Amino acid sequence: MSGRLDARALRDLVLDPGSWKSWDSPVRVGDVAPYYAEELAWAAQKSGQDEAVVTGEGCLRGRRVAVVAGEFGFLAGSIGVAAAERLVAAVERATEEGLPLLAAPVSGGTRMQEGTVAFLQMIGITAAIARHKEAGLPYLVYLRHPTFGGVLASWGSLGHVTIAEPGASIGFLGPRVYQALYGEPFPPGVQTAEHMAEHGLIDAVVAPEEIAEVADRALRVLAAQQTWHRDVRDAERPTPQDGTDADDPEDGRSAWEVVTASRRPDRPGVRRLLRTAATDVVGLSGTGAGEKDPGLLLALARFGGAPCVVLGQDRRGQSPSAPLGPAALREARRGMRLAAELRLPLVTLIDTPGAALSKEAEEGGLAAEIARCLADLVVLEAPTLAVILGQGTGGGALALVPADRILAAANGWLGPLPPEGASAIVHRTTDRAGELAADQGVRATDLWRAGIVDRVVPERPDAADEPVEFCRRLGRVLGEELANLLGRDDGERLRTRMHRYRHLGR
Repeated sequence: MSGRLDARALRDLVLDPGSWKSWDSPVRVGDVAPYYAEELAWAAQKSGQDEAVVTGEGCLRGRRVAVVAGEFGFLAGSIGVAAAERLVAAVERATEEGLPLLAAPVSGGTRMQEGTVAFLQMIGITAAIARHKEAGLPYLVYLRHPTFGGVLASWGSLGHVTIAEPGASIGFLGPRVYQALYGEPFPPGVQTAEHMAEHGLIDAVVAPEEIAEVADRALRVLAAQQTWHRDVRDAERPTPQDGTDADDPEDGRSAWEVVTASRRPDRPGVRRLLRTAATDVVGLSGTGAGEKDPGLLLALARFGGAPCVVLGQDRRGQSPSAPLGPAALREARRGMRLAAELRLPLVTLIDTPGAALSKEAEEGGLAAEIARCLADLVVLEAPTLAVILGQGTGGGALALVPADRILAAANGWLGPLPPEGASAIVHRTTDRAGELAADQGVRATDLWRAGIVDRVVPERPDAADEPVEFCRRLGRVLGEELANLLGRDDGERLRTRMHRYRHLGR
C-alpha cells in the first residue's frame, strides 16, 4: 500500500487548521543497549519524531478533541515504555478534561528491543482507555496501514466506533511472523480492513479525506449528553394528530387485517425511517467479535435533536432463507453496551416475522441470546424506548421489548408466534389464524388497552400508502419521547420500569 500518511499529515487533514496543540513531553532515553540507542537515534532522524506516538488536542469542526496517533516511521510504530507513558498520559488528560478521544493506531506491535516489559504496557494503556469510557466519554478509532499485535489487541480494538483505512493490513499475528513460525504464508485477503468490515469486526472502511465528516457526525450523537437541551429546543414537535397517550387507537381493523398490513413488502422499515426522519446517522456494523447479521441495523442517530443508539430489526435483511439469528441479538447487545457506556437513550425498532428456527440457530445459542438481551435491556441504566414498527413475532421481538416507554405503529402487533403457528397449536389448523390473533390481543389497539403500549402512532390508513408522512410523524414522536426520557431522573425512571414489568397483566 502506497501513499501512507504520517501522524502529522493525518492530523492536519482531519483537524481544523491551526488548532493543534501538542501534549508531548521530551522523551528520556534510559540505560539501553548501544544497538538500541543507535536504532532510536536513527528512527528519530528518519521520522522527524522523538517516539512512535504523537499526542495532543485540536478542534474538529469547532469541537475540542484529544488525539493519540501512531507514527509508523518510528520503529514501525512499535510501543515501548516511553511510547506507552506518553499514550497513557494523554488518555488520562483527555479523561480529566472531559474530551472525546480520537485514536489513530498504526503499528507492528510491541517493541521487541524492550521485551516483556514493553509487552505488558498494553495493560496500562487498556486500563486508561477503560477509565475514559467509564467516564461516559467517546472513544473513536481509525485503524491505519498496518496495525498488528498488541496495539490491535489493546487500544486499537476498544472504540465505541471503529473505522479503518482502505486496503489497510490489520491483524493480530503479523504475516512475516506467521510464515516464520509455520512455514507457509498467511491465507490471503484475511488481514484486511475490508475483510474485517465484512465480518463485523469494524464498522466501516473510510478514506482519510472522509474521517472528519464521519467523526463529526458520530460526536454530534455520542457527545450530545451536554448539548441535547439546546439541540431539541427548536425541533419540530408532534401535533395532536400524531397520537398521544390518551388517544384510543381503535380504527375498526381486525387483528388479521393488522397482521396482513404489517406484512406488506412496501411497508417502510427502519432504513426508510432513518433516511426520512433522523439526522447525524452513523451506521455501525456487527458485534465487533466477528459476527454480522443483516437482520439487525445498529446506528447512532438523532430524532428532533435528541441523541440515541438505534437497534432496528431490518425487514429488508430478513427472509425465510435468512431469518433473524443469534448474531443479530449479540449485535443488539453491543448497542445496549454502547448506550450504557455513553449514557445515551436506546431506541429499539421491532419488525420481525420471527427468529431463526434452525440447527445453526440452536447451536448458536438463540434462546440464550434472547434471555441475555432481556436481562441486559430490562436493567439498562440508559433511557430506553421500544417501537413496534411492524411484525412483532416471538422471541426475536420479545428480546427488544422491555423499555421505559413502548410505542406502536397502528398496524404493528406483538405475539408469541405468527398467528398461523398459534392457531396450529391451539386448533390443529392454520385456518383459524385470524380468530386466534383476535383472541390473543396482538393489535396495537389491544396492547394499548392492556397497558403494554403507551402510545400508538397513527397510520392513514396504512404506512405503506404514506411512507414519507408516516416516517416524519413517527420521527416527531420519537424526538418528543426521547427528550422526555432524557429529562427524567435516572433512579425514578428505572424504578418505574422495574415496577411495570413486575406487575404487567396483574
